[in-house]
Amino acid sequence: MLRKNAGPEVIRITGARQGLTEDVRGRQRRYVISMSVRTVSVVLAAVLWNVERHVAIVALVLGVLLPYIAVVIANAGRENATSLPTTFVAMPMQPALGAGPVSGTAEAGDAAGASGRVPPPQGPS
Repeated sequence: MLRKNAGPEVIRITGARQGLTEDVRGRQRRYVISMSVRTVSVVLAAVLWNVERHVAIVALVLGVLLPYIAVVIANAGRENATSLPTTFVAMPMQPALGAGPVSGTAEAGDAAGASGRVPPPQGPS
């Protein structure tokens, strides 16, 4: 089925996802920040171990759990922005042409053979 306007689909620029390079850069930035927080928490646990043991234990637990959380966040898939409109503009569908009304059967015709068919031969009686 061919359309009259068989041009390319229209794509809205506001609905496009961010580029892959920007996505990878953002993931790397989040990973480096979380690993920096982990390093600070492990150093804090070592410094505070003899001074404030409860804070040191919390910092040590944070230092142990943060790598797992950082990897999960860094490996998260590309998110679709739900606040942006859809990327594609829907083309209006044109109705297909339907078959015309049937006025009779193919066997119909007058007695003189106006239907375009040759009558069977009559034998001698």
